[in-house]
Amino acid sequence: MTLLSEILGYNTQFVENREYEKYETTKFPNKKMVILTCMDTRLVELLPQAMNLKNGDVKLIKNAGAIVSHPFGSVMRSILVAIYELGAKEVAIVGHHGCGMKGLEPNSFLEKCEQAGLDKEVVETLSNAGIDIKSWLTGFQSVEESVEQSVRMVKNHPMFPKNISVHGLVICPETGKLDIVVDGYES
Repeated sequence: MTLLSEILGYNTQFVENREYEKYETTKFPNKKMVILTCMDTRLVELLPQAMNLKNGDVKLIKNAGAIVSHPFGSVMRSILVAIYELGAKEVAIVGHHGCGMKGLEPNSFLEKCEQAGLDKEVVETLSNAGIDIKSWLTGFQSVEESVEQSVRMVKNHPMFPKNISVHGLVICPETGKLDIVVDGYES
């Protein structure tokens, strides 16, 4: 049995037993907040519990490192959609200690790509096309500095409303303890 067939088998029972009913909500976030956090597996259930969030409370965006890396990328677009179309009134960027993006090194990453079968010519072609692949694959040295940078990227976006608070936090993936890096009410 494949993982996909296992998932689909479970899903059939989930739907037949109407287990979805306890998760019913609208597309509008009850707590009027959008959160960008890391895709780390330890945060899937811990982060909502540590922040007292239940289904329907927030718009939750996940990516590697909770990083807003480009002002016109999909993360920033999602934040703007959550605000303008879905009624979010606050933003929280939540990084975490022990993140895999801390110290991510492009040469090591590219070696792993080659070991998995990526042809070196692909990277050369991207570089020759003006894409700074090594910069794109570089992580951060400090989660707090990374969170601060993402907060600045959001706050300084030309389409971002000036009356919306942007908070920066770091969560401990073992205990769920939150530390404030940027208090959006003060900035």
